Amino acid sequence: MPFTYNRTVRLLDTDAAGVVYFANLLAICHEAYEESLRSSDINLKEFFTNPSVAFPIVHANVDFFRPIFCGDNLLIRLMPQSLSGDRFEVIYEVIVTEVIVAKAMTRHVCIDSMSRSKREFPEQIKEWLEVNRRDAESAERRKARETF
Repeated sequence: MPFTYNRTVRLLDTDAAGVVYFANLLAICHEAYEESLRSSDINLKEFFTNPSVAFPIVHANVDFFRPIFCGDNLLIRLMPQSLSGDRFEVIYEVIVTEVIVAKAMTRHVCIDSMSRSKREFPEQIKEWLEVNRRDAESAERRKARETF
């Protein structure tokens, strides 16, 4: 089963029209990413303040299929996948009452913090990617069986 994160939309997440501001949805997705790391026993303080390695986002996008309002209860399904030995992306499905209302993606590259050059993933990220890959594949197989 892909990792899921629950979040209620707050007033501060919305714009003057009363809907979630696009950049705030990416911030909410990043919360889900952090929680996924934490649930895999990755120490977030060490992960984000580790002086030897960093994972900057090099590309992001979000597609909205319907407005998201203050008070909506979000279920965010997070599906990370390795793209190479130094890049991964995370796909986010944002769901309200069983309807996908938005999809987002963040692409990350692993770099050495001092030289700012690309480097291979540390072992904990390899493990996180592998666990999430297996979980996503298992969910896809389950869905395929349900359609027959």
